[in-house]
Amino acid sequence: MNTKKSHIAFGFLTPWIVKLGVFWIYPLFYALYMSFTRYKALGNTSEFIGFDNYATIGIDPLFWKALSNTIIYAFGAVPLSTICALFLAILLHSKLAKYPGFYRAGLFLPSVTSVIVITLIFTNLYAKDGYINALTGMIGLPQSEKGFLLETSTALLSVMLMDVWLSTGYFMMLFLAGLQSIPKDIYESAQLQGANAWQMFYRITLPLMKPTLLFVMVISTIKSLQIFVEMYTMTKGGPLNSTITVVYLIFSNAFEKTDAMGYGAALAYVLFAIIGLLSFIQMKLLGNKE
Repeated sequence: MNTKKSHIAFGFLTPWIVKLGVFWIYPLFYALYMSFTRYKALGNTSEFIGFDNYATIGIDPLFWKALSNTIIYAFGAVPLSTICALFLAILLHSKLAKYPGFYRAGLFLPSVTSVIVITLIFTNLYAKDGYINALTGMIGLPQSEKGFLLETSTALLSVMLMDVWLSTGYFMMLFLAGLQSIPKDIYESAQLQGANAWQMFYRITLPLMKPTLLFVMVISTIKSLQIFVEMYTMTKGGPLNSTITVVYLIFSNAFEKTDAMGYGAALAYVLFAIIGLLSFIQMKLLGNKE
């Protein structure tokens, strides 16, 4: 009977296993093989060149520019979105918030809206004749002469702020779930002992929210390092490569050139190693040492 049940369970799992093998495992290892070749898409031919693609990455100034932009983007977006999400979660979890369900739905709505739609809206908002430029002029702040996405000094920051607005609601919901899992008895006991709001936050909330904080920071870091759709639809990596990212560079080499698929695969594995290293560091710093 147990054997029969095992066969039935395996039968239900077979479609997922086939999908995993065909669309995930096979491309993963084939991309690794391609990273050691010079693949020509037009002729569908490949030439094994060893570590030449990886050596080229080290001397490619465009890669270092893309990596610099990606790191700056991640180090700006991750802390900002995490702090904003945690602040909103604490505010909505407190007794001061009226109609918390309404605000939760409103703040979470951007996270379930199409990224393409949001990027097109913000592209118009950031334009030279957009509402943001008009608003800055009305309140006496400097205006962008070309538009925020066409200035090298503001393009990356503009996309970053849009992404923070887009992702804050999702991370807020994760923090809310973590806050609701903390027993209220702990706060009541701390109040009886004379603890103030800051002491309860620092001594109780933050330590008990550590697993949620770690999860949010890891997925936020991975999301920021893999940023692509926003750059592709809003800036195309410009102006003057000021918003080009590693994933955009991978896409450009793999799909817009006829003989750089192998180089694009090598870039993908370098990014994979960077993401793995940063995730490991975050888990070591924020994870449970026990």
